[in-house]
Amino acid sequence: MGNRKIWFYSSLTVLVITAVLLISGSSILIRPLSSDPYIPLGTPITWLGIISLPLSIYLGNKKFRNPSNSKSKFLSDFLKICLFLAILWAPVCYLLAGNFSNTFTEKEEFQGGQLAMQWFWRFTYGIVIAPFLIFVISLIFALFGTSKK
Repeated sequence: MGNRKIWFYSSLTVLVITAVLLISGSSILIRPLSSDPYIPLGTPITWLGIISLPLSIYLGNKKFRNPSNSKSKFLSDFLKICLFLAILWAPVCYLLAGNFSNTFTEKEEFQGGQLAMQWFWRFTYGIVIAPFLIFVISLIFALFGTSKK
């Protein structure tokens, strides 16, 4: 088995495990990875899951790794941007929340406040939804794409 397949299956496994833990609301997510500063285990688990989503789509579909036309190239580039943003998720969220547990308060300041929380959720949802949309669009292009005559 080649390196790409190992990476693909590894990222797919991480994605499935993360999804199961998040959907089930597992208590492992709130266990402390570190107590000072408090970092719940859910933060790195979620971060790995967010990274594994675009990575598994990229590694699992040859059209994203070797695009053959301008549509595939655009989707591949957009997926790479999603992967880059997924890698930046934890540092960006730390800057928004001011902590690694991603908790926000009612304070008036931006960092850790309600406006920062809104940006946190927009950013998080965006980098999770975008790879799914890219994948669905690529499927639509594959199903209804123009055939060569």
